[in-house]
Amino acid sequence: MKAFVVDKYKKKGALRLADMPDPVIGANDVLVRIHATAINLLDSKLRDGEFKLFVPYRPPFIPGHDLAGTAVRVGANVRKFKVGDEVYSRPRDLRAGTFAEMIAVDSADLALKPTSLSMEQAASIPLVGLTAWQALIEVGKIKPGQKVFIQAGSGGVGTFAIQLARHLGAIVATTTSAANAELVKSLGADVVIDYRTQDFEQVLSGYDLVLNSQDANTLAKSLRVLKPGGKLISISGPPDVPFAKSLRLNLLLRFIMGMLSRSIIKKAKARGIDYAFLFMRANGQQLTEIAKLIDAGVIRPVVDKVFPFDQTAQALAYVETGRAKGKVVITVDG
Repeated sequence: MKAFVVDKYKKKGALRLADMPDPVIGANDVLVRIHATAINLLDSKLRDGEFKLFVPYRPPFIPGHDLAGTAVRVGANVRKFKVGDEVYSRPRDLRAGTFAEMIAVDSADLALKPTSLSMEQAASIPLVGLTAWQALIEVGKIKPGQKVFIQAGSGGVGTFAIQLARHLGAIVATTTSAANAELVKSLGADVVIDYRTQDFEQVLSGYDLVLNSQDANTLAKSLRVLKPGGKLISISGPPDVPFAKSLRLNLLLRFIMGMLSRSIIKKAKARGIDYAFLFMRANGQQLTEIAKLIDAGVIRPVVDKVFPFDQTAQALAYVETGRAKGKVVITVDG
């Protein structure tokens, strides 16, 4: 099969189009022919080696964390899926590799594709959908009437999280550029802050939850818009000890992550705020619930551009500019 591979960890390193062996499926796997995939900044960070301590892919490896496609073979233990099913997924860590024509996916990470979406639209959903779901529902436990600040509202996670937060009954604030203000309002944002001309710290106060996706300076400022008892959930770091324990990392790595998060946790505790780092995980059941919301018209995908498969490297470079609205998708079989 054709696939794009990372030959070595290197910042801004090139992706190489290669002929790779067809995947071999295990008893719990489904072999999926990929019709579309999508770009995430996680792909850049893995290529650059930022996560190799706790997600240690061995080069050459195939990046890519979103897929929509068709089941072409199922393992002996698989009962939920059959050949011909249209599915979507964010494969689990160390089994990613959707910049390819086929992939073997653990059936627990798979769900039937939302029937109302095209393959390209469906491929835009898994990683950002699961991130928002796990941040707002699992960790944040959002309740109706609570105030939620979602940073970078016009990005991939932001466009999904705004819609999910509104569905949960939250009052939603977000940051974006003036050019994207109408987009985020159409998704359900109540308060829109132009990050180029306004300081969110001067506008917001008394919030119950912040979903941080930006740098360390923004993370620290986010503490000051939360009320005591509020939650600061970061998907951009720093990682903390509970995260290290969840991955069963050794004591040295737990110590390192504890030191990385020590400052923000200390500042959060001083304000009576709970800090949590979220590195989303694969979950087919949650994708099934997300598909129901999409087919019910509660959440819609936001797709910026669709690239052909042979332009995967250009698509990744475009996402790295930070200008994409929503997700950037790649048609694999077109």
